[in-house]
Amino acid sequence: MLPVVHGLEEEFGDRIRFVYLDMDNADTAPLMAEVNFTYRPHFSLVSESGEIVEQWVGTVEEAVFRVAF
Repeated sequence: MLPVVHGLEEEFGDRIRFVYLDMDNADTAPLMAEVNFTYRPHFSLVSESGEIVEQWVGTVEEAVFRVAF
């Protein structure tokens, strides 16, 4: 998934902020709780106001992200 996400970040990074959370880092636990992290990989699309727009768990096709973006 990482190559897909990095490719999307390169393409959409000027319009979407990509944030990577390290599940082994206790400092990321509060944000992981906010986005209801349940499984790895876990992706959340969050609006500027902080609302979760959409979430995906597991492997996701690039086209699915593109439609959401």
